Amino acid sequence: MALALFTEQGYEATSLRQIADELGINKASLYYHFPNKEAILRSVFEQRGSEAAELVAWFERQSRTPALIRDTVLRWVDSFSEEKLQGIRFLRGNPFIGRALSETDGDRIGDPLNRLSRSLTGLLPDPTPEKAVLIRMALLSINAAVEAGIGTDATDAEIIATAHAAAEALIRAALEP
Repeated sequence: MALALFTEQGYEATSLRQIADELGINKASLYYHFPNKEAILRSVFEQRGSEAAELVAWFERQSRTPALIRDTVLRWVDSFSEEKLQGIRFLRGNPFIGRALSETDGDRIGDPLNRLSRSLTGLLPDPTPEKAVLIRMALLSINAAVEAGIGTDATDAEIIATAHAAAEALIRAALEP
């Protein structure tokens, strides 16, 4: 909810009172959990970072087969919801805030996905640099779909479905001899 307000109105223009009102709680209750807007952002991105780390842990427990590439990428892409798309939109509109959070907390989402991309590339029968880019593009297809959806009438469900289809096509291309 906070990300939607931050994205629509701007981070600076959104007050904790507006966030509390949107959530249907009083401001004191919100302050009990989050002393400021930055703490809300940190919480949201901490959660998504934990999900990325959990995906890496899941991947590491699996048998190494080329099919694991598809399973892993689609597990990530399909984990997105409307709320999570708001995070991408927020970062797109507020790159300096996202960068500042990364500098102080580390890149909680990007670092695990970079490691995962390298590991997935290692599963390819012929891991060329071009195919490594295809695997990375498949993982990031959700980001590209959000960007491409700007200015269209595509719903969030359609954006997620499009990212899924793009990821599938990129994986097929990476697996071709």
